[in-house]
Amino acid sequence: MQMNVGKKIGQLSVAPLALGGNVFGWTADKDTSFAVLDAYTEGGGNHIDTADGYSSWVEGNSGGESETVIGQWLAARGPAVRDDVVVATKVARHPDRMGLDPQNIKAACEDSLRRLQTDRIDLYYTHFDDESVEVSEILQALDDLVKAGKVREIAASNISPERLAASLAFSDREGTARYVALQPHYNLVSRDTYEGELETLARRESLAVLPYYALAAGFLTGKYQPGEQPPEGARSGQAAKLLATERGQRVLAALSTVAGAHQAPEATVALAWLLAQPTVTSPIASARTVDQLPALMAVADLQLTHDELHLLTDASS
Repeated sequence: MQMNVGKKIGQLSVAPLALGGNVFGWTADKDTSFAVLDAYTEGGGNHIDTADGYSSWVEGNSGGESETVIGQWLAARGPAVRDDVVVATKVARHPDRMGLDPQNIKAACEDSLRRLQTDRIDLYYTHFDDESVEVSEILQALDDLVKAGKVREIAASNISPERLAASLAFSDREGTARYVALQPHYNLVSRDTYEGELETLARRESLAVLPYYALAAGFLTGKYQPGEQPPEGARSGQAAKLLATERGQRVLAALSTVAGAHQAPEATVALAWLLAQPTVTSPIASARTVDQLPALMAVADLQLTHDELHLLTDASS
C-alpha cells in the first residue's frame, strides 16, 4: 500500500490521508508515536496535523506535548524527512496562548517552531476563531508570519461562515496571505457541522477541506455495535449516544454492507465516503498504534461506487 502525494493545499502537495497528531504524547508514548510516524511516511503519507494545545486536557500535561514528540521525530529523522512532510499546526488553544490577539499569534508560532524543532510551519491554522479580534488584525498577523518565512500557508478551523467570508474578503482586498484550507468537524454522523453555508463557501472560494473527527471518535470504525454496551470512557460515552439513535444504527449497517462488498474495514469505507465528497481534500485520522494505520491508509485505494455512496449518504441523512 503506497499513497500518492497529489492533493493540493495552496502550494502544498499532500497525501489523501492526513495523520492526526492528537494522540502523540497522550495515548501514544514517544516510541509508539515514532513507529506510527515512520510507518505513515514509509507508506507514502506526508501530512501531519497537530495543534499547540494537544494534549493539555490530560492530567499532568500542559499543552504542546504532540508538537514536542513530532519535533523530536523530525530531528531524529533528519532534514530530508522534514523537507518531505507537510507539518500543520494550530494556534489559539494552548493554555498559555489562548485566543487570536496578534501578539499572541506570533508568540504562539515561536513556541510551536521551538517544539517542532523546525524553521517553518507548512500549514498554520487558527484553531478556534476569536470573535473579540477583528479579522483584519488576525490576517495581518498571519501575513507577517508568512512574509517572515515562518509560515508557508494559512488556514482556519472552527469558524463561522460569516467570519470566514469576511477573512477571505479582507485578504483579497488588502493583498495579505489568504486562507487556503478549512478544517471542519465532518463525518457520516456529523454532516450539519459542515454541509450548508460552510460547504458552499469552501466550494466557491476553492478552499481545501480537511475534516477532523473523520471517524467520529472511533464510532465509524465498526468496533461499536447495536445491542452491545461500550466500555466506560469519554469516547465510549459518545459512541453509546450514537448507538442509541436510529441514524447511528443505519450508518453502521450501511458501513457493514459496503465494507463486506469490498472486504475492507469499516473505517476505510467511512474515510472513503468523506474523500468522495466534492470539496474534501484529505480527511484527518489518528492512529494510537501501527496496527491501526493500514485501515486508514487504505482509503487511497478504495473507490466506492455511485450506489454505495448513495447508500451511505441516505443512511446518514
